Amino acid sequence: MNTIEILIEGYAQIKEKGWEASGTTCLISTDSGMKIITDPGANRDLLLERLSGKGLTVGDIQMVFLTHHHLDHAMSVGIFPNAKVVDAEAIYTQDKAEEGVAMLPDTDITILPTPGHEAGHGILVVPTSQGTVVVAGDNFWWTADEEQVLDLEKKDDFAEDMSVLIESRKKVLELADWVVPGHGKVFEVKK
Repeated sequence: MNTIEILIEGYAQIKEKGWEASGTTCLISTDSGMKIITDPGANRDLLLERLSGKGLTVGDIQMVFLTHHHLDHAMSVGIFPNAKVVDAEAIYTQDKAEEGVAMLPDTDITILPTPGHEAGHGILVVPTSQGTVVVAGDNFWWTADEEQVLDLEKKDDFAEDMSVLIESRKKVLELADWVVPGHGKVFEVKK
């Protein structure tokens, strides 16, 4: 069965000029031993430290999934020399892309588009022994000074289309037993 470990809990702090942020980074291990990183984020030094703490190097990662292309989620993607890079639109092996893939190759992990925060935003739906975990990216996120309250209509100042984002949030909650947000703590979906 798949396992998911949070390597870096995503954080976001709005500053007077800009922000300090890095998305939640997960390590997914599959039954076959494949190692997958989600949203490697912007804090490369912390990511390398956390990988090392698991006895892993960047060369041990076979696949990287990006929920979306904002730099606080994607900036460190290039440090994995052996990894295919996957998003909601395609699988990239160096300069070659294969479009229209609905599953991570050689896994039972589903890829679904969830536009709104960004047009190409997507999620992973991961079956685990604890239930279905959705790596939701910025469908849900909170800054460090916000209380983490689930609100489908919570305004997202970075969203491209709030009405579409709300529909994507509903989709995530329908599928998930647990949600890994882009910034904030993992939460359980009470059904």
